[in-house]
Amino acid sequence: MFSVSKVGRVFYGIAITEMGLQAIYFGKFPYMLIPPTHFPTPLRLQLACVSGILLVLGGICIILNKKAKVASLLLGVILLLVFCFYFIPYMFLSNTYMHFGEWENAEKELALSGGAFIIAACFSGKNESPFSTFLAKLIPLGPVFFAIPVICFGIAHFMSPQDVADYTPAWVPLKLFWAYFCGAALIGSGIAILFKIKPALFATLLGIMIFMWFVILHIPRVIVSPSIYLGGEITSAVIALAYSGIAFVVAGMKSNPIIS
Repeated sequence: MFSVSKVGRVFYGIAITEMGLQAIYFGKFPYMLIPPTHFPTPLRLQLACVSGILLVLGGICIILNKKAKVASLLLGVILLLVFCFYFIPYMFLSNTYMHFGEWENAEKELALSGGAFIIAACFSGKNESPFSTFLAKLIPLGPVFFAIPVICFGIAHFMSPQDVADYTPAWVPLKLFWAYFCGAALIGSGIAILFKIKPALFATLLGIMIFMWFVILHIPRVIVSPSIYLGGEITSAVIALAYSGIAFVVAGMKSNPIIS
């Protein structure tokens, strides 16, 4: 039977798997996964490959629904730790924490972490290990970690509307209008999810909108991208797919107390 949550979970799992494959293939982390590093090259390569393998395994578990709750919880915790103990110190040490736009990659990390916790909430808590039960205490934070970055992305549309318009394909009319419209849609959807205001409806609309971006904006850019920029374009595309998937999972959780 069709399940919007299942579709969303698969979208998210595909995105995580692809990020892992990228880390293995290119020997470096996807651009938003960690801040710029200063590790010696051999260590950076090793960390990227090991992390890539773990991401692939986690993504496959989520896609196939094999130990998906444990995989989602571990992924959410790891991404949250990177956000808290790597991104935040990096922002302060680099003295960029006062610049709203500089938080974009950190917000992407937090949104993916929130998505992992939201996916974990789809599964029952029967026969769980004490460790899994302990990690599950973070599940209620999933919608918050997802909604706040979505709101921030919407605000960014209003702060830099021309940049958003320039990202839009040439054949789309009224580019500035769509930049503002999508910004308002992101803010409204994020607020609805955060404060549980008809979250299923707004999450559905959000998932559809971002999936349209994935098809209309990101896929063509991946196809025509020069090889030097291909990794970044693929990452941007699968992040959009992941966000669409997270929104669909939220939309399918009408009776779950962390959403409704």
